[in-house]
Amino acid sequence: MEAVPRISVTDLEVSRHRISLFLSTHNAYELLPESGKIIALDVNLPVKQAFHILYEQGISVAPLWDFCKGQFVGVLSALDFILILKELGSHGSNLTEEELETHTIAAWKEGGKLHLTRTMDGNGASFSRRHLVHAGPNDCLKDVALKILQNKVATVPIIHFSSQDGSVPQLLHLASLSGILKCIYRYFRHSSSSLPILQQPICSIPCGTWVPKIGDSKPFAMLRPNASLSAALALLVQAGVSSIPIVDDNGSLLDIYSRSDITALAKDKVYAQIRLDEMSILEALRLGQDANSPHGVFNGQRCQMCLRSDPLHEVMKRLANPGVRRLIIVEAGSNRVEGIISLSDVFKFLLGYPEFVGHHFT
Repeated sequence: MEAVPRISVTDLEVSRHRISLFLSTHNAYELLPESGKIIALDVNLPVKQAFHILYEQGISVAPLWDFCKGQFVGVLSALDFILILKELGSHGSNLTEEELETHTIAAWKEGGKLHLTRTMDGNGASFSRRHLVHAGPNDCLKDVALKILQNKVATVPIIHFSSQDGSVPQLLHLASLSGILKCIYRYFRHSSSSLPILQQPICSIPCGTWVPKIGDSKPFAMLRPNASLSAALALLVQAGVSSIPIVDDNGSLLDIYSRSDITALAKDKVYAQIRLDEMSILEALRLGQDANSPHGVFNGQRCQMCLRSDPLHEVMKRLANPGVRRLIIVEAGSNRVEGIISLSDVFKFLLGYPEFVGHHFT
């Protein structure tokens, strides 16, 4: 087996320092596109209407606006829809499908979601009530990235306040780690030699989640295509992950089920016609495929992959593409799943996030 090159502590510290310096001297304003649109939802919209909008617009996250308070008060995400469906499908549910017609986002946030927070095991704290996490256009990119990591959110609204008292908020952009990584890659792509860690194969650095070896008890979430949608949603919530690889009997990658795929159930009000424990992941994924897609064939193009031997700079390049939040690490030839590397994994490593502080390199 070919020896894997290791990076020295000095090269690691130099690389991290240069990236940290870049992020500290550039601000969130640089993330704003020249043109585009941002969709915000009225917090008093019915839940049903809100998720139809997410599906029709092809988005999984939207800021929430409260007209009475005159401010942005939160974010609605695909995870909310997952929790709502789990609540609807549970015994003794406080919500019925009919109530989605009039049950507002505000009512869900204050009632159903808080109820689930109290009854969840392990990961409930991440769904508790909290203030809107946001940033200003003049905040440095490092602070924006840390807000995303520390609060375990996918995006942070960039809000400009026209008045000193904060009474006139303007939503400028939804910042994500993908956009920040694109800035890093664009800045260093012609001088990657100044960052030794970018040349390292991902298997040689403590980054990502890997399939455990024999004797390693740490779980790795994967499912077969015939597993129920209910099992997939439960795993997304309980494991605290944003996606699950779908594999065949040999562990080879077929597709991936992500939180954002849940919005496909809004199509033709499918959520009102199914039982989560009776629909398979295969059937659920077909809902989001084009009508011309081959029957029974997984859409492999949705799966962004990489090899354990790929250098970090190549992984960063792929993750900097809009809509790509993670890469599935597969074995060359067999496509057997070996792990996952996400945007947050890369940033935790690049910034020396607490869990990597003190990690020993040779």
